[in-house]
Amino acid sequence: MTRRLRGRGLAALAALSLVLLAPASALAAAPKADLVDIEDEVMCVTCKVPLNIAEGAQPDSERARIRELIAEGKTKEQIKRVLVVEYGEQVLALPDEGGFGLTAYAVPLALLAAVLAALALLVPRWRQRPAAGIANRGAGTGAPELSAEDAKRLDDDLGRYES
Repeated sequence: MTRRLRGRGLAALAALSLVLLAPASALAAAPKADLVDIEDEVMCVTCKVPLNIAEGAQPDSERARIRELIAEGKTKEQIKRVLVVEYGEQVLALPDEGGFGLTAYAVPLALLAAVLAALALLVPRWRQRPAAGIANRGAGTGAPELSAEDAKRLDDDLGRYES
């Protein structure tokens, strides 16, 4: 009976340690926010250029705010949410992944698909169509006959260059 209690006690201790260590490992696995990583996804609200290339007082104040939020231990997504609250949606460099912002992703992909489909249809047709010069040579018609006057002039011109 004591063995059973001891086995249950060890199992309970193992389960308790897993429960206690799980949040710590989850926190350790959470990515740390980085100014360089956030700068290219955030815009300067006055310059309308990405923060990583913007210069001036406003971009410097945005960078300072991001550094404050990083020091508070916020994740990248939390920092971006705070910036949206403070500066508005125009602070984000990338459009939303849903709603109207989805068109910024969908339209170029749809155009690419249309171009690829058109090429898939047209290229085989172009390859089957014989070139005009090749068709004439194969039929034996060749170039049009020269008149006697043109042939004499051509011979004279060629004779000048051969001597």
